[in-house]
Amino acid sequence: MTRAHVYISGRVQGVFFRYETKNLADELGVKGWVRNLPDGRVEAVFEGEEGLVKKMIDFCKRGPPGAKVTDIKVEWEDYKGEFERFSIRH
Repeated sequence: MTRAHVYISGRVQGVFFRYETKNLADELGVKGWVRNLPDGRVEAVFEGEEGLVKKMIDFCKRGPPGAKVTDIKVEWEDYKGEFERFSIRH
């Protein structure tokens, strides 16, 4: 089990990025959260099996249709198991 803290830059707000991220996380059983940042980036934390977390990161590298990801920063962290589900934070 692993944890990744991710920051996504580009045209990533107003293109259903958070909702599509949550849908995929729910489908894969990955836990954590996603939110928009005031500077236009999207921030997310993913926890789960390493292969599934990597699938989430791969999705974030391209985003949903309409998104244009220009940069992604991934910080690998120790798994904490603190989440019961995946949520969208406001």
